[in-house]
Amino acid sequence: MKMKILIVTPSLGNIYGGPSKSVIELTQALGDQGVEVDLVTTNANGLSSLDVPLYEWIIKSTYRLQYFSYLSLNDYKFSWSLTKWLFQNVKHYDIVHTNAIFSYPILPAYWACQYYQVPFIVTPRGMLEPWALAYKSWKKKFYFALLEKPALQRASAIQMLASTEAKRVEKLQLKAPLVIVPNGIDQQDFKSLPNPELFYQHFPHDRNKKLILFLGRIDPKKGLDLLASAFAKVHSQFSDTHLIIAGPDNIGFSQTAKNYFANSYCLEAVTFTGMLTGSLKYAALAAASLYVAPSYSEGFSMSVLEGMASGLPCVITTGCNFPEAAAEKAALVVDIDATQIANALLWCLKNPQQAKAMGDRARHLIFEKYTWEKIAASMISFYGKIIR
Repeated sequence: MKMKILIVTPSLGNIYGGPSKSVIELTQALGDQGVEVDLVTTNANGLSSLDVPLYEWIIKSTYRLQYFSYLSLNDYKFSWSLTKWLFQNVKHYDIVHTNAIFSYPILPAYWACQYYQVPFIVTPRGMLEPWALAYKSWKKKFYFALLEKPALQRASAIQMLASTEAKRVEKLQLKAPLVIVPNGIDQQDFKSLPNPELFYQHFPHDRNKKLILFLGRIDPKKGLDLLASAFAKVHSQFSDTHLIIAGPDNIGFSQTAKNYFANSYCLEAVTFTGMLTGSLKYAALAAASLYVAPSYSEGFSMSVLEGMASGLPCVITTGCNFPEAAAEKAALVVDIDATQIANALLWCLKNPQQAKAMGDRARHLIFEKYTWEKIAASMISFYGKIIR
């Protein structure tokens, strides 16, 4: 009998970056492998709402998607219609897979599963990392102790995106088993990148520069304060370098981020592009010479996978949770420190042939082990063990 899976996530707006993208692509990949899969979410999109049909199934190529309206209560979003739907419908599924914590509609999904004795698994997507728990910690400590932890204790399993994430979450002493299944990429998106000219047409000022690409949300945890100090050092030695900051700002952090670079006297060599999607994003990857991820904390970064799949020499921090990249000599993985980030970028610029070879190894590693086809197969096996 075909497995029937319900995936629940707070939102799918592009403004939320990698987490939204990874949920959509995992759902698609599960459907591609014959799983009957439904995805439910709200129409939240930062300070606005997605212009999408509500309360009806939208038929995608291999899955169904349904959006529900919501009310915004400061940082928290609530949807009575989705709560009601969950309690009426989770009993029709073999397993429920929730994404994120400290966010609606995850709690009612837990409660509905417990009421109907439907197994559920949780993917925190980096939100149980020490840095994430410490951010706005007084709210999270109360919420976690009172609501989130009791639900997590009853989960059939908790999906970790990386071995390093699992080691840190073990310290919380949750009863549910931790299972490591990472994010992936769609190999077809990276087999042939578009002409960089598409990027230069939109950003002509960046033509004829050696571009260093940051791809991610404009957010405190992404380490842009570290990157500002690091890039200032790099730019002082390589004046033809130019930094591209490509990503959405859903919390109003852009001006603070720009101030980091202004205070480091290198803002004139930085372009904030806003969020890049589709062909324009891939053209930015094609135009770039280096990729950098200076994060304090990640679950398992989609954009790091994209940089590596593009064959770029990548400099990432230990906060990106990808020690396998260092083990395979497929990226420079450094401590969460501005000087180390700068030195790694400088090494790439001073040793272009070795950096290119590292980028080639990165591309091979991602294509070999981190495609959605392989990740979905692992997830289906994981679901099957829980259902049995």
